Amino acid sequence: MDRLNPSRGAGAINYEDRNPAASRTRASDVMSATATDAAVQPVRVPAAAPAILYGVLGLLLFGPLAFGAVEAWSIFVLEAGAALLLLLWTVRQSASGEWSVSGNPILAPMLVFAVLIGLQLATGRTAYRYATFSDGLLYCAYGMFCFLVVQILRRTSQVKALTITFSVYGFLVASFALLQDLSSTTRLYWIRTPRMGGWIFGPYVNHNHYAGLMEMLVPIPLVFSLTRGARGPRKIMAGMAAAFMACTIFLSGSRGGMLAFVVEMGVLAVVVVWGQKNRKTTLALATFLVIGVGLVLWLGGNELAQRLATIHADTKTELSGGTRLDIDRDALRMFARKPILGWGLGTFPDIYPQFRSFHTNFFINEAHNDYLQLLVEMGGLGCATMLWFLWAVYRNGIRKLKNWSEDTNGAVALAALLGVTGILVHSLVDFNLQIPANAALFYVLCAVTAMETRFGKSRRKPVRRLDMMGDRSNEVQEELRERS
Repeated sequence: MDRLNPSRGAGAINYEDRNPAASRTRASDVMSATATDAAVQPVRVPAAAPAILYGVLGLLLFGPLAFGAVEAWSIFVLEAGAALLLLLWTVRQSASGEWSVSGNPILAPMLVFAVLIGLQLATGRTAYRYATFSDGLLYCAYGMFCFLVVQILRRTSQVKALTITFSVYGFLVASFALLQDLSSTTRLYWIRTPRMGGWIFGPYVNHNHYAGLMEMLVPIPLVFSLTRGARGPRKIMAGMAAAFMACTIFLSGSRGGMLAFVVEMGVLAVVVVWGQKNRKTTLALATFLVIGVGLVLWLGGNELAQRLATIHADTKTELSGGTRLDIDRDALRMFARKPILGWGLGTFPDIYPQFRSFHTNFFINEAHNDYLQLLVEMGGLGCATMLWFLWAVYRNGIRKLKNWSEDTNGAVALAALLGVTGILVHSLVDFNLQIPANAALFYVLCAVTAMETRFGKSRRKPVRRLDMMGDRSNEVQEELRERS
């Protein structure tokens, strides 16, 4: 829970001044803030908070551009960056003399999952210790991102800035992906040829992982465009950006991405039609879908039709030399051998050749089903922890959806929840959560979804305050203005 700080520092006292006139003048400046029936003390935000928040944002934006952060150097950047930001937060907390830590329902299951990884390492219950240790470090980075976002993301102004940043970023990445695809190049950024081949789209070697990224980004401008806070040009620009980003999911040729996006729109339609019963919002959503379909048909209708025509023919044969169904059956046999703690986090590519039931010359490094891979690597205990984690996410997210078009907390929860849902659907047939860039953004969205209501709720109230070193009333006014 948030700790409400009644003073700016240990030396703050009730406002009194030896000069009564000056006292009344200074007090009237502070008293100009609007009073509420329920006085809420402003939450003190450390001076380093913007640097930490935008540091996390920078790393989340860096990951997809670095081919999904699947290489050693980019993974190191994510892990080292997360550790440095956590260190900065710790130093600032220590220097302030106060330790204020906000909780989040997902932190407990994430901690339990980390304990399970530790047990695998400590008891030797992993088939490949190095792989488990390496993936464990990456998982710790995800946990640091979630923890830092929970501690730092507090103001409505921050939400607005992040909404704009993610929307512009998604639009630019989608534009780049479309241009790269239209050029018919087989090189990433027209420069680098993937070592093991692949179906490149955007900055990803695998087109399915590009679709996974867009599944998480599209809901951000889309939900914003449907809220009452978006008016005029901003509403139109956000809706158009979301439609363009969504059409690239279909143009990427990812059938799992198409399915996930359709489910996202189905969930959003339920929330809009049955939850809000607002004709304007319903009409705006319908307009978005029409524009999106039009863009898809205009930019790549023939290619999309050919791709959809192959669904019945090769739904499970996209993998060269094998099928997803065969891998699924093999994974269940692997789970049956070690059903409690599994084979060890990150060990699937090392263990799977012993259980492979078909012949192939290709190296299968993932299960192409994140749920089965979790069962194999972490066993029943890991699966139970995952269910606890998802229950915490959806339970707390759904609670905030009432009046989402007017309440910032509800809008943030809805956008994040749609992105989370899209990835969870896509994970049935792919391995987006094994891609560090996508996994990091997924976990952050889960943390945001499960947050307590904290945006746009605190209003201005009369406060009298004086720091021992001088008058700080102007700072108090600024703090109240930022919180409102």
